[in-house]
Amino acid sequence: QMQLVESGGGLVQPGGSLRLSCAASGFTLRYYTVGWFRQAPGKQREGVSCISSTRSSPFYVDSVKGRFTTSRDSTKNIVYLQMNSLKPEDTAVYYCATPLYYCTAYGFKPGSGDYWGQGTQVTVSS
Repeated sequence: QMQLVESGGGLVQPGGSLRLSCAASGFTLRYYTVGWFRQAPGKQREGVSCISSTRSSPFYVDSVKGRFTTSRDSTKNIVYLQMNSLKPEDTAVYYCATPLYYCTAYGFKPGSGDYWGQGTQVTVSS
């Protein structure tokens, strides 16, 4: 059974850092494209970043570019989202998903058959 589990969320002050993990079970994550998404209260879900199974450079939306870094640890079957210089507007529930409809150098989109984790809460507040 394919399953994704996010962890690493929490409460952090503005300017702080968190590292989210997206751990896979039941399949080998390095063969799949993975996306990070977030949803703030009262807002629509938005894409944050994706990492392709074939292309080495992740994609980032403009609002997180230069602050967030997506990477893989294939030995642990995990994809990470390192978040630095966090801002209050980064507050949201963060989700990972796979395999996505597409992930390119210009953007990404989830697919109707994607597997999603349960989400992890990130709160940026002083």
